Amino acid sequence: MAARGKHRRPRTRPLTRGIVAVGTGTVALALPLLSATTASAAAPAAAPAAAQAVAQVKSVTYTAVKGDTLYGIADKYDTPGGWRQLYKDNRKAVGDDPRLIHQGLKLTVRTTKTTSAPAKKPAQSVTKTTQATQASVKTYANNLDGWIRQAMDIMAQKGIPGSYDGIYRNIMRESSGNPNAINNWDSNAAAGTPSKGLLQTIDPTFQAYHVAGTSFDPYDPVANIAAACNYAAARYGSIDNVFGAY
Repeated sequence: MAARGKHRRPRTRPLTRGIVAVGTGTVALALPLLSATTASAAAPAAAPAAAQAVAQVKSVTYTAVKGDTLYGIADKYDTPGGWRQLYKDNRKAVGDDPRLIHQGLKLTVRTTKTTSAPAKKPAQSVTKTTQATQASVKTYANNLDGWIRQAMDIMAQKGIPGSYDGIYRNIMRESSGNPNAINNWDSNAAAGTPSKGLLQTIDPTFQAYHVAGTSFDPYDPVANIAAACNYAAARYGSIDNVFGAY
């Protein structure tokens, strides 16, 4: 996306925040009214006790891998206070730039775990539910193939077009598959907005076409792909229609 910045006009930066919320639900129980004159009326059956959610905060040690961001880690562990609290807790280890998370870095991560006291259910039913939940969770490899496939799944949910081949072709031209690539020499860099990441987006473009549910870090590979494809869809109809600098 390094074509002399023609399409990268500054846009108003949206104020966006990643927020992690933990809430408790209140269950209202409706009981049948007994007539004051009917002393012999049968007492209503006792309603089953509702499950009571209890939020617990604990700390775990996390070892950063390639492509990690503070936002992504905080979101994964449901950290109270989000990435800012995570950065605050690990300021000494991370350093002055929260965007630079080195592979192998040890981080102390606060995590919120919700436990429940569920109503009595047959053990077999609970086991089947757990298995179904685990089967529905999709995982992706932490490499270029995994980043593209994860971005495509998010794009499909948002109605953003783009094929694997179209995304891969443009990534290899723009960054050779390096999620930390940055262009410090073209007209965009001279204007103070260098192109970044797999598909070389500049900050104004990334912010304007950021896709909800992805990181706000332009170097995050999945977020970078999704935002670039969102931009390409708006300008060219699809990333598949891009064969050069865009």
